[in-house]
Amino acid sequence: MLLSFGTWNKNHLLSRAKCEKCGPGYPTPLDAMKGPREELLYLPCIYRNTGTEAPDYLATIDVDPKSPSYSQVIHRLPMPHLKDELHHSGWNTCSSCFGDSSKSRTKLILPSLISSRVYVVDVATEPRAPKLHKVVEPTEVMSKCDLAYLHTSHCLPSGEVMISALGDPKGNAKGGFLLLDGETFEVKGTWQKPGGAARMGYDFWYQPRHNVLISSEWAAPNVFKDGFNPADVSVGLYGSQLHVWDWQRRELIQTLQLEDGLIPLEIRFLHDPAASQGFVGCALSSNIQRFYKTEGGKWAIEKVIQVPSKKVEGWMLPDMPGLITDILLSLDDRFLYFSNWVHGDLRQYDISDPQRPRLVGQIFIGGSIVQGGPVRVLEDKELKCQPVPLVVKGKKIQGGPQMIQLSLDGRRLYVTTSLYSAWDKQFYPDLIKEGSVMLQVDVDTEKGGLTLNPDFLVDFGKEPLGPALAHELRYPGGDCSSDIWL
Repeated sequence: MLLSFGTWNKNHLLSRAKCEKCGPGYPTPLDAMKGPREELLYLPCIYRNTGTEAPDYLATIDVDPKSPSYSQVIHRLPMPHLKDELHHSGWNTCSSCFGDSSKSRTKLILPSLISSRVYVVDVATEPRAPKLHKVVEPTEVMSKCDLAYLHTSHCLPSGEVMISALGDPKGNAKGGFLLLDGETFEVKGTWQKPGGAARMGYDFWYQPRHNVLISSEWAAPNVFKDGFNPADVSVGLYGSQLHVWDWQRRELIQTLQLEDGLIPLEIRFLHDPAASQGFVGCALSSNIQRFYKTEGGKWAIEKVIQVPSKKVEGWMLPDMPGLITDILLSLDDRFLYFSNWVHGDLRQYDISDPQRPRLVGQIFIGGSIVQGGPVRVLEDKELKCQPVPLVVKGKKIQGGPQMIQLSLDGRRLYVTTSLYSAWDKQFYPDLIKEGSVMLQVDVDTEKGGLTLNPDFLVDFGKEPLGPALAHELRYPGGDCSSDIWL
């Protein structure tokens, strides 16, 4: 029998209060902000579509300013197969299991976007030199779940690991979720009930106090995997909806059609577990939309930030969108950050009033409109002139700001410049030739503001096997896009 949410929350909070030796993570987001400064960082590096016939690998980066190997790759863990396209990552357990002292954050989960493998990496035995623990083969995923093209991984309060899928084994659109056993990492089946998948999939976030999970959409793998065709947008092959799921019943209960919300990608609830609202970044429409629970118990959505397109020549389209590809919320729910991968700027908004975000910080990191490049801006509603190319420690930055990760205290933002290998090759061919980078931006957490740290650069163009494409970033102790609180 299911407990009422009032009883469930009361029992859960009591168990945490009695916890003498608690589980992974932190009891609250504000407690996490007081955690130790990051010293290591893990991120997947991709060789698919680069011309280098080598497996993707997990890089370990030293981010301790006191260390002699600061801002360097100190370890590389190659995967055993080629062309996986590692992408996002998650944990075997996180702050959602803080009250369970039997749990510990020891394994990094690496789903493969193209091959549909799942790599489980041991980061506890030797944090500076992770090692492969287990490989979940795509045949197991496909046979047990009829899902493939794996994306977001989140740890659940049950101790299980849940991974979103973008398609079926044939590459058709299918938005479902697979479950891994949190101890053996065997595929248990789908999270949703049989036959209950959404039309498309991508990212997701859950909020148990409101009995809800919300997921987003990219497109069918067959549509996006080899590159972006603008004609596919006009015929409705890219996502434009959010899907609302009943958390307990594991059923799709509402679909939100976004107005002017093409390709809603990264989705973030506020970190406060009692909050009934959050944000999603709509990539192609280049806006941020706020979703929220209404007084009647349904969910609704409204646009709260719009990045104007620029009229250009020398690009694939006459109107260039910002292309918002990643968003983050600080752990105190005060600031929202997002990257405009095509325009090239990283932004910080004060969301003290979530309905009226206020721009307080902006910095350009590469992008398609830099001076001296092939693109000429004809009309710009925001800038008076095209930004100058960014050079850090003698390296001209290719690509634009893409994946971002914030330090627990909110004072440092780490940035990488690769989106997805096939789209990198199409939008930024020099990124393939010269490799992506990882940069660090200092954050003003009082008044707002972003300043590049000129002494930090990880240049993946100088990797031993050739230029690589670095993607999502993770700290060993969890961060503001991996951990969910109850």
